Amino acid sequence: MSEANSAPKVEIYTQFGCSYCHRAIALLQSKGVEFVEYDTTMDRAKRAEMVERKPGARTVPQIFIDDVAIGGSDEISALDRAGKLDPMLRL
Repeated sequence: MSEANSAPKVEIYTQFGCSYCHRAIALLQSKGVEFVEYDTTMDRAKRAEMVERKPGARTVPQIFIDDVAIGGSDEISALDRAGKLDPMLRL
């Protein structure tokens, strides 16, 4: 079975009240992409998991597409402006 056309696994680590998180989520939603959101506001285990997956990560959001660390809101927006995000999302 080919995975070329299957939807990517998109995950985003967020925190309550984070405007950058809202911006990144809005971008993903505008593209109709399904994603899993992990709220790290009161969840130290999820925060530790995020840092383990992307060493040095100190801020949210942290976005992963198919387990590849993309970065935060600025990075995903830059990928979109450059026309590189849609291929990653298989759109």
